[in-house]
Formats: sequence, structure tokens, C-alpha cells
Amino acid sequence: MNGAKTALVTGASRGIGRAVAARLAREGYAVGVNYHERRDKADELVAQLRAEGHQALAVQADVAVRAEVDAMVRRVEDAFGPVSLLVSNAGVAGQALFQDVTDELWERYFAVNLNGARHAIQAVLPHMIHEKSGCIVTVSSIWGQHGASCEVTYSCTKHALIGLTRSLAMELAPSGIRVNCVAPGVVNTDMVQVLGPETLEDLKNQTPLGRLGTPEDIAAAVAFLASEGAGFITGQVLTADGGFLP
Repeated sequence: MNGAKTALVTGASRGIGRAVAARLAREGYAVGVNYHERRDKADELVAQLRAEGHQALAVQADVAVRAEVDAMVRRVEDAFGPVSLLVSNAGVAGQALFQDVTDELWERYFAVNLNGARHAIQAVLPHMIHEKSGCIVTVSSIWGQHGASCEVTYSCTKHALIGLTRSLAMELAPSGIRVNCVAPGVVNTDMVQVLGPETLEDLKNQTPLGRLGTPEDIAAAVAFLASEGAGFITGQVLTADGGFLP
């Protein structure tokens, strides 16, 4: 521990979370790289960042399980000091007709996408409140603003995450803690590759900027909201979608 700023990024082994963790490490944060199953990818990222001279630690936890989240936060804080920036990114997604959505699927999506954010935030909040300082960035989706056919469950969780962000920002503002949200559009990750090339091409064509987003695009938005330049911004949703939504 050397007094560096400490960030924890959930769901950071791949995709958006991985890009966020890398960006923050390169901006001077000691970074906890959370993963659920892909230890190989998390270890790969940590090794890369350490080779560049940055501080990083891979930490396993299923964010849906509070005890695992609490243990993860303790590991990060033991290594680097109290978490001053939380990026709640871990999420699951998929497509299904609403009448085919099982109880298990519904509950798992909410357990990870919404409860996971709640668990992580509650785990890091005591120190932030004590210090009257800190930053929380949640990662929602344009489908949490607009809704999407065959993605009712996912959309519901992401709508709820925006509600959590806006309400918590009001509650924590007197403590000097900022809470904001990034709502990505269609981003080229493993999660969207399952849609297939034809659908992805159609989505690209629907995007006014004429391309899919990259994980690095979203990482830049997160880094901005975490920066001093966003010091007067809280309770906001920053949409990064290439103009996809009107």
C-alpha cells in the first residue's frame, strides 16, 4: 500500500470492465480487478498492468453473493487501502421472449445486475461516508433508458440501476460522494457478439456515428465521471451510444 487512489471495478476480466480497469490503472489508480469465473483473463490483465508499472490485483467474487463481495472489498483494501472509486459494471444479459422467462433467469439477472451493485456499494460506503469523499459509477445501458424487445428482464434491471444511481446521488451528496451512471449503446464485446454478424451490421447502420462502440469508449466516459473535471456532476446518466437513441 503506497497511498495511491484505489478503484474497484466489478466484472473486469473482459469487455467494458476490462477496459475500465486498464484505463483507471493508467490514470494512477491501484485497481481491484473483479472476476467471477474467468480467472485466466483477470490474471492476464493484472500481469499486463503490473508489467507497465501499475498496481492491480485480481479478486474473485460473485457479486450476487454479499459475503463474497464483502471479502473481495477487504482483500482490495488490505492490498491498496480504502476504495475511493467503485465502478459497478458486472452484469449478465441475454434475449428471451417474456413468456419464456423463468423464475431462475429473472432472479439471476436481478441478483447480478441490481443486487450486485447494491452489495458492492454498501461494502465500500462506510469509509467513503467517514471521509466525506468518494465516487461511484454504475454501468447501465441504453436499454435501461429506452427498453428493448426480447430483453425485458435485462432492461428492467438496467432501469432499476438508473433509479438507484439517481436516488443514491441525492442521499450521498451531503457526504461529498458523487454517484453517476454510464449508459452504453451497442458496444463490441463478447456479450453482443452472440447476436450474430447480420444483427450487428444492422445495429451499426442504426448508429448515426456509423460504428459500434468499443470498450475503450465506455472506459473514457467512466474515467471522466470519476475525474476532478466532473466534480460538480452527480446523479446523472451519461449516454455513450454514438447517437443511437434520439
